[in-house]
Amino acid sequence: MSRAKNTKHRVTVAMLIAFFLFPINRAWSQDDRAKQIEAARKEGKLVWYTSTNLTESKPLLNDFEKQYPFIKGEIFRASGEVTLNRIFTETRGGKWNFDVVMGNEFDVLMDAKLLAPYKSPESKNFLAEFKDPKDYWCAVYVVYRTIGYNTKLVAQKDLPKQWEDLLDPKWKGKLSVEEEEYNWYSGLAKAWGKERTQKYMRALAKQQIQWRKGHTLISQLIAAGEFPLGVIYAHRIEEMKQRGAPIEWVNTVDPVVATLNSAGLSSKPPHPSAARLFIDFLFSKPAQERLRGLRRIPARSDVEPLSPRMDPSKLKITITPRESGEQYREAIKEFREIFGL
Repeated sequence: MSRAKNTKHRVTVAMLIAFFLFPINRAWSQDDRAKQIEAARKEGKLVWYTSTNLTESKPLLNDFEKQYPFIKGEIFRASGEVTLNRIFTETRGGKWNFDVVMGNEFDVLMDAKLLAPYKSPESKNFLAEFKDPKDYWCAVYVVYRTIGYNTKLVAQKDLPKQWEDLLDPKWKGKLSVEEEEYNWYSGLAKAWGKERTQKYMRALAKQQIQWRKGHTLISQLIAAGEFPLGVIYAHRIEEMKQRGAPIEWVNTVDPVVATLNSAGLSSKPPHPSAARLFIDFLFSKPAQERLRGLRRIPARSDVEPLSPRMDPSKLKITITPRESGEQYREAIKEFREIFGL
């Protein structure tokens, strides 16, 4: 056979393979999804542990239940630390109550073998740094930690532009920080190094910090004028601005500490098919757009951020480090010791 005929033969064979194989793969994928949906129908339930506020998590679950009306969802919502403690307490007692967990302490859960890998077909739409290389988790949304302030109480000339500006004596007793702000501490340590971060935190501890539980509460109290400044979530400030609150966030700090709020599958989910359907839903474009409408910062690359100011290319961002259980516990210990909590 001549070289030209041989080449033509190989091309023809390749085209035939593509013609027959690809439709078969598509059909198999559709069939596989149908089987998964049918299995989820029989399970009829989903249990979701999350640190996301009910104002956002409940609408998402409602959307999921509308899409799959044969699945009844149940939410356990608490802070990241409380959620972790609940999972550890339950699993040590032989109880595996959760199907899906959403938060930012995933290395701790992975170390304890409490998560199973699952590669959602939607994960291809996320940046590499927003998902685990072994498919144990993928980011659902991003949280920016920075300085928030009351626009009626803080003049532009006095506005803190960097974290170090909070050490000014004029802010003594006028700054609020969340009681479990461990990710902020770890993020600064990643960007600055531990020595510089601890020196800064010890100086900040002398500023008579107004400790509160919950970033939403802190933002509300800033808007109400109880104190002029706080370490806040930028998306919460954007939400409150839309309602006319006298509040804004600082986009010049270096770094803006970004946390990935991610979703992962339980290693022993009571409702495995429903759990996988729900993870796929969380990563889908409609759910990501829904999150943006709820004033969150979607992690999916083809969904625009909720504000031009939140464009990551315009911010000096540090993503909080992936920490083992031991590293996470050490960060908590150091933070509490520095601030006497």
